[in-house]
Amino acid sequence: MEDSPLTEDQALREHLVSLLEGRQAHVDLKTALDKLTLEDLGKRPTGASYSLWELLEHIRLAQWDIVEFSRNSEHVSPEFPEGYWPESRAPEDEAEWASCRDGLSADLEAMKALVASPDVDLFAKIPHGEGQTLLREALLVADHNAYHLGQLVMMMKMLGRW
Repeated sequence: MEDSPLTEDQALREHLVSLLEGRQAHVDLKTALDKLTLEDLGKRPTGASYSLWELLEHIRLAQWDIVEFSRNSEHVSPEFPEGYWPESRAPEDEAEWASCRDGLSADLEAMKALVASPDVDLFAKIPHGEGQTLLREALLVADHNAYHLGQLVMMMKMLGRW
């Protein structure tokens, strides 16, 4: 029996999940995170405006906000821009670093699950939004993550960690 060809909807959902995962045009989040240690996180390469920690927490906070906005009409976004950046240059301890890693992973998995679900209309306007769709929000997560993961890799290279 031959496999049925994917519908356009199935193909789009598979492409979105792949885009969110990375590993195509850029590094994936897990590979980058696995190269870091707690001691690395507070470091700022010469000329950088923020530390590795500040950048990773920014990615986490923005991704969390986008995912929650996409699925929760009661969600209130942080103040922009200060609510999207951590107050400290480095995590307090291993537990805070683990929480960041876990949050990055969990929210990425949540967005992948949303876009993979055939029960969710990718093109429908989010009722509590201002014209946004889940498709737009998934692309925003992928774009934002890819942009900052590129910065992260460059910073890690500058610090001799890549």
